[in-house]
Amino acid sequence: MSKRIEFIDWIRVVACLMVMLVHASENFYGADSSGLAGNVSMLANEANRFWVSFYDGFVSRAAVPLFMIVSAFLLVPMKPGQTMTSFYKHRFGRILPPFVFFLLLYTFLPLLWGGMTWEQSLADLKLLPFNFPSMAGHLWFMYPLISLYIIIPVVSPWLEKASAKDERIFLGFFIFTTFIPWFRLITPELWGECFWNNFSAFWYCSGYLGYLVLAHYIRVHLDWDRRKRLTIGTLCFLVGGAFTAWSFWLKGTPGVLIPTPEIEWSWPFCTPNVLIQTFGLFLMFSCIGMRKGAAAGAGAGVGVGASAGAASAAAAGKEIFVSRLARLTFGMYLVHMFFLAPIATWIIGGDVANPMLPVAIAIPAIAILSYICSAAAVKLVSLLPGSKYLVGV
Repeated sequence: MSKRIEFIDWIRVVACLMVMLVHASENFYGADSSGLAGNVSMLANEANRFWVSFYDGFVSRAAVPLFMIVSAFLLVPMKPGQTMTSFYKHRFGRILPPFVFFLLLYTFLPLLWGGMTWEQSLADLKLLPFNFPSMAGHLWFMYPLISLYIIIPVVSPWLEKASAKDERIFLGFFIFTTFIPWFRLITPELWGECFWNNFSAFWYCSGYLGYLVLAHYIRVHLDWDRRKRLTIGTLCFLVGGAFTAWSFWLKGTPGVLIPTPEIEWSWPFCTPNVLIQTFGLFLMFSCIGMRKGAAAGAGAGVGVGASAGAASAAAAGKEIFVSRLARLTFGMYLVHMFFLAPIATWIIGGDVANPMLPVAIAIPAIAILSYICSAAAVKLVSLLPGSKYLVGV
């Protein structure tokens, strides 16, 4: 069994809740019949405008990039002597069976309670080799994750040899590409893009590959001590998060139908504000288990949380609980929409302007209840033989 890294487990546990906060928030601005954010959005009132901006934008928008960084932090560079074939066999053997299982569940299971028609189900089945089913929009995340796994054996040899300066040069290009969503507000086609070419000048420096390199840079080259990490991390999270929340609030005029890309103009995960927000939050988490004044470079970063026998029994128990919960988070992410949708329907009561609870409480209540139900369900399934093929545990 590989050694657990305490702060990585904490990220998994908290980021999983952040994902559910995002989806809980979508019920309060999505104009789609499913309650989630579709092509068109509308806010019912100023309270919804503020609290969606806060929970979805400020608190939780960094959840997806955090998961990308965690994957890269643990897997890059590859183990000495590990081949591309063995890497793919291990990683895809872990994620693909549960992924396929849940693709089928979201395609057929809603038929049991009338959540979809047979026509819709069969249409989803036909498209299953190409994309996620209509009732499982959250599974979009699996496709870039698969892409990240595919590219890791390709970039890993370079990262093993690259200097800090080399990585900073690449990260500079990546940071520049995070402005592309803003440039598209001026023109939809950039640097060679046209209807016969989708690959622009900076295509190969953009996307989640940048977070992969950032994770390696933090782990190997960033030797900041705990105080510096906490100070800069908090500042970056607050600045990035504040801009992310403001960007939604700015466009979200209550009572007006707005194309979702317009209201979410600065919510894509590869934008400057979300990058800053994610970087700051990861640095803050990396302080968990660090001794004051200790640096966390290549060696210390990996050993965070392994402080010896000075930890109290209570602290050790909490670490064990977090570690066990972290193992469930992949399955919780896969299953949570089965719980979140009915819980949201119950709490909202058919009126997003006047839910059962004030929206400031309703959003976290939906997320927390979904989190608890998902954790319980995955834990129960994990007791079955072959559960790793169903929920990844």
